[in-house]
Amino acid sequence: MVQTSVIGCGNMGSALIKGLWRAGGHTVIACDLDPDALESVADYVDRTTSDVSEAAESDVVVVAVKPDIVGAVLDDLDLTPEQTLISIAAGVSTDYVDARTDANVVRIMPNLAAETRDMAAAVTAEGVTDEVRTLLDDVGEFAEIDESQMDIATAVNGSGPAFVFYLIQAMAEAGVEGGLDEGHAETLAAQTFKGAAETVLRSDRDIEDLIDAVCSPNGTTIEGMDVLWDSDAKANVAEAVAAAEERSAELAAEFNDE
Repeated sequence: MVQTSVIGCGNMGSALIKGLWRAGGHTVIACDLDPDALESVADYVDRTTSDVSEAAESDVVVVAVKPDIVGAVLDDLDLTPEQTLISIAAGVSTDYVDARTDANVVRIMPNLAAETRDMAAAVTAEGVTDEVRTLLDDVGEFAEIDESQMDIATAVNGSGPAFVFYLIQAMAEAGVEGGLDEGHAETLAAQTFKGAAETVLRSDRDIEDLIDAVCSPNGTTIEGMDVLWDSDAKANVAEAVAAAEERSAELAAEFNDE
């Protein structure tokens, strides 16, 4: 059985830990200097530790710390070429990590839906192994991309959940304005997004065909779609993604300049 260590038990690290626990079949060590952080994930791991060297004993070591302390963590990690180091620090290049470890390096951009095993993750194609693919499969869906595409991936799947939350909120508020109970409106809106997303992932039809399938002639859906088609909604979403991508590139440049 592959043993995995997660160094850094903040939002993303703890989400990954809980997702792996829900998947089952994983031996996980949680490592953090903050006792409260370790306590928050203690029920989902085989053991906790504040000792990085103990975490370094695993087959796969996930570095889930803030970019500004990645270097310090790497300095304390003594890994071998037979081990795999997964970095999820935004803006920290594979080359930066690779120069500071003997382990096989894989960079991923996950999101918080790992906790419910609904994660969307981008992973650098170079260096990815079957054991990493299995780990990612157990907590969601992933795409193998070139390192140069990490900024746009960060915008789409890293920042994307916030954009979707915003749209769910907008639909729920419209339901409340129409007379629905607030809780009912939120449930209907959120489950609608969840179901639509699953349909896109599982269907052989493209998104335009799926829209057409819901839009009966002279029906309710096409009336609403006409409003969206005539609006700037698609352009505004694209602008939000572009802004997030630009900021990701800026953060990477700032990190590399340090």
